[in-house]
Parts: sequence; C-alpha cells; structure tokens
Amino acid sequence: MTTLAPWIDAQARHLLAQPGHAWLLQGPSGLGQYDLALALARGWLCDQPTPQGACGHCPSCHAIDVHAHTDLCVLMPETIMLELGWPLGEKAQADIDDKKRKPSKEIRVEAMRDAVEFAQRTSGRGRGKVVLVYPAERMNHVTANTLLKTLEEPAGELRFILASEAAHQLLPTIRSRCLVHTMAWPQEDEAVAWLHARGVKPADALALLKAAGGRPDDALEFSVGGQGPEVWSALPGALARGDVGVFAGWSPAQTVQALQKLCHDLLAVAAGAPPRFFRRADLPAAPSLTAVSQWGRELARTARTVEHPFNPGLMLEALVSQARSALNSRP
Repeated sequence: MTTLAPWIDAQARHLLAQPGHAWLLQGPSGLGQYDLALALARGWLCDQPTPQGACGHCPSCHAIDVHAHTDLCVLMPETIMLELGWPLGEKAQADIDDKKRKPSKEIRVEAMRDAVEFAQRTSGRGRGKVVLVYPAERMNHVTANTLLKTLEEPAGELRFILASEAAHQLLPTIRSRCLVHTMAWPQEDEAVAWLHARGVKPADALALLKAAGGRPDDALEFSVGGQGPEVWSALPGALARGDVGVFAGWSPAQTVQALQKLCHDLLAVAAGAPPRFFRRADLPAAPSLTAVSQWGRELARTARTVEHPFNPGLMLEALVSQARSALNSRP
C-alpha cells in the first residue's frame, strides 16, 4: 500500500466520514484525484476500517493492492489501465494482444456496460461495491449516458467515485447526480517535502513545482520524465530558435500544455503580472501581444484534438513553427 501524501490523506478522512453514494472529485491535473479516489474505495471496502480510513492489511486491502478486488470496478481508458497495472477485460486484452486494435484512450462503452452488469450483482465480501471512474471526462456521450441510470438509481450498497481533471467536460446530468469535492492544493513546504521523499532535490522541487503550477503530481512526472529544471528553463530560448529537439520524448499533450504555459506567462507579463510557470529571466523580450494572443487561440484549438493527432511529427513541427513566429514577433 502506497503512503498517501498528507493533503490527500486529510481529504480522504474527511470524505470517508461523509454520507453519499456518488462523489465527483474535481480539479486540475496533478492534485491526486486518482490517489484520493482509490483511498476512498479502500476505506469503503476495508474489512476492518478505522477512523483514519482503510487498515491496509486485511484481505480486502490486499485485493485492491494486487488489483483483484471482486467488489471494485475500475473504469479507465485502456491506455491508463495498462499504465497503472489494472487488468483489462478478457475480450479487450485479446483484441489488443492480437493487434486487432490499439488500447483505447477513451473509456469504452463496452467497459461501461460491464460496469452496469457489475452494479447489479451481489457484493462478494459483504462490504458493498464501488465503481471508480478516472479520468471521468474520458467518457464520451454514449458511455456517459450508459452510466446515467445506474448512477441515479444504484442497486444495493453501491458507491461511485468519479475523478476528473476537466469536470466541465462532463454531462450536466452526470455532475448533478454527484456530490462534488474540489481537490485541495498542498502548501509549498508539504509538496517540496513529498517530492524530496521521492528522490527530487529540494532546489529542483521548487523549480519543478513552479513549472507545474504548484501541482505536485505533475512536478514529479516532470522529474521522472527527464523534464527537469534545466530543460524547462531552456525551453523558451529553444523555441525562439525553432529547435524541435527540445520536445524529444514528450507526448503531444505534454508539448501543448508546455506551450500553453509559456503563452500564459507572456500574456501575464504583458499585463503587468508575474509569470506563473517560468522564471522572468527565462522569458524572451516582449513579443507582439497580438501575435501571442493569436498563438494562444491556435493552441486552444490544438488542445481539443491533441489526443488524436493525425501525424504527431508534423504536428510537432507546426507547433514549434507557431511558437518561433510568436516569440520572435515585435510590438
């Protein structure tokens, strides 16, 4: 069992003491929605729960640790299921193994139908059942509507946890049927200590937290992915030169997010505010506000389809070309 970050542990204790069969955990990425969702599932299903949550050593807790609890249904995109070590359904795994299709980046309607069937079964361990959906915004309209009736009228001791990094994308009918919890932001010293305990130098932790906008999970991902403070600091200059190689190893989504952060900081500085993600010294001389604003709109359009790029290589070249043009523009 992984030790929870202190700010996640505090939220778990609070929510476990509250009534309700459906919770929506909402907030931006990097605040621990998945960890909190799993902590709630552990606490609800634990054989020997304590006021602090799950005991961590009973058969139920062990079953969750090995991703084999019969009363827990986890709904995620197949790409994330595989990344986090959760087993896929037999047919889905067979299709992927036989190369009939690639793992889905959305929550498939077939998986949701299996979850509805799961909801109608009797609890195997007598502590109720839990359906965990993450990231909930990866449900398309068909998948979300398949969930809707079960969410509105759950059978027996059934609880739902929907964890989202973009709750505004969920159907209003889904949001209205859930109790909403907005994720808490950790204090800077808490986040630095947490990152340090995971092998990040304290000085690097501060820089990575700034790059991540104060979100510790994203900061840790930067560190593990080789996107350290030096890379982040050099990013604006590399883009001004049109250096595509600066994004080597980055996913399309990570690339667009980094560009949006740079665009944000340039607009903030132009308005007289401090930059949020980059050091002021790393930003280029003030470019044209009109050009940067247009660049921001282009990035917003790209972000809507970034999970399904037609050609990632061409998209990256276009993104760097747009960035170079905006950064070298003059008022």
